[in-house]
Amino acid sequence: MAASPPRTTRYVLVPRAARWWTRRVSVPTLYEWAGGAPAFERLFAAFYVKVRADPELGELFRDMDPGHPRHVAAWLGEVFGGPKAYSEQRGGHAHMVGKHVGRAITERQRRRWVELLQDAADEAGLPADPEFRAAFTGYVEWGSRMAVLLSQPGATPDPHEPMPTWTWVLPPWQPPGDGDA
Repeated sequence: MAASPPRTTRYVLVPRAARWWTRRVSVPTLYEWAGGAPAFERLFAAFYVKVRADPELGELFRDMDPGHPRHVAAWLGEVFGGPKAYSEQRGGHAHMVGKHVGRAITERQRRRWVELLQDAADEAGLPADPEFRAAFTGYVEWGSRMAVLLSQPGATPDPHEPMPTWTWVLPPWQPPGDGDA
């Protein structure tokens, strides 16, 4: 069993009798907040059903390996602070980028990909809180735009580029613990 990813410690201001005090809060990773590996596997199982049936994207994924949804779930899980399963089993960032080289992904395809992934996130029951969705959407926009750039003819991706990591735009709201009132 893989070790749990480290948690981030943040300091937040909380009101107390008209004064502000700091409170130490343990913030879960995006991976933990989403529900871990099962959540990402549900997400990409639902997503690739949509993609394969989509008139805009279906052809791109016609010959998709049956394990592809699990691989992409491991990728996003790692990016969001989960176990380094994708890097250890598939080769990390260089491997993922290599899957996109030469595909000449269009902006229209990228937008459709993003739309279907957002729909699949709802369907798979990923957290709907604004903090999680801001981080999720931020990564999906960034990653999909990078895929478009790196898929164009003549693109020369850096094979030593590290695995991206993504975290909260803002930490999630969590109810105060005992003694914080």
